[in-house]
Amino acid sequence: MSALPGQQITVPERLADTIQAWEGEAGRRWLATLPALVAEHLDRWGLTLERVGDPGGQISLVSYVHRDDDLSPAVLKAGLVTTETEQEHEALRHWAGRGAVLLIDADPAAGVLLLERLHGDIPLRSLAEAKAMMEAVSLLRRLWVPPAEGHPFRLVRDRAADMSAHLAEHRRLPGAADVLPLIDEALETAASLIASEPEQLLLHGDFHHGNILAADRSPWLAIDPKPVVGERAWDLAWLAQDRMDTLAGSPGQRAAVRRRLHTLADAVEVDRDRLRGWTLFRTVCAGLWHLSVGEPGPAENYLEFAAWL
Repeated sequence: MSALPGQQITVPERLADTIQAWEGEAGRRWLATLPALVAEHLDRWGLTLERVGDPGGQISLVSYVHRDDDLSPAVLKAGLVTTETEQEHEALRHWAGRGAVLLIDADPAAGVLLLERLHGDIPLRSLAEAKAMMEAVSLLRRLWVPPAEGHPFRLVRDRAADMSAHLAEHRRLPGAADVLPLIDEALETAASLIASEPEQLLLHGDFHHGNILAADRSPWLAIDPKPVVGERAWDLAWLAQDRMDTLAGSPGQRAAVRRRLHTLADAVEVDRDRLRGWTLFRTVCAGLWHLSVGEPGPAENYLEFAAWL
């Protein structure tokens, strides 16, 4: 119930930089408690630390551990609790390993999860783009299931309403002046989609190739959900903007984006217009959020992709 000789709990530099940039003083306070939090759960759950994943996640520390009772490998994930992540354990529990990493134990209030160990060095994005998209769509079909009655998850319409409010505030950012028509279109589109949501399924919420890892009991499994309940087009929209560099390097980016949207929509029988609308909205929101935290590079990439839509 400790670290192996010579091992210590060190916060990866990328995690420290990201949390401080995104969360400010609250993030710095959380980072200061992180080593003790991990050590506490190593002891509580009878685990031995093998190594800390580096660079690891952007808002969570990932530790490779084994269970002392049977030496089985696992992963201890200690993440910053936010409105997006607070129900991660409930989604994993509901999926029970079907299409997603298996939850072994959880301390939700502390943001600490004990998870099945996957092959963290083999994400789906290691495959060629076309093959990766096929595998991703197949995995999504397994994840899209009805939630339990009385579920705790937020609804897509509520999540989109909050994002719309933030997007409207971000219109005032100095760097937003050139994309005001795009922001207004995204807000109008979201309002229309919210008013006519067609289905209520449990969604991953942050589904992209980097959140899909190779596994032993299944070729690929999803990790790091930010679960919501709503229509499938919400999940598919985030997948649609993945690996933007592939599209940026192709001739005729607008046509390439349309082909991708049509291919994804047809693969799971999702309405093309709703997929295009949610893709526009989520991508513009991402661009303006990165602009708000002082990351102009990613902001420009997202907004350029949104313009292609």
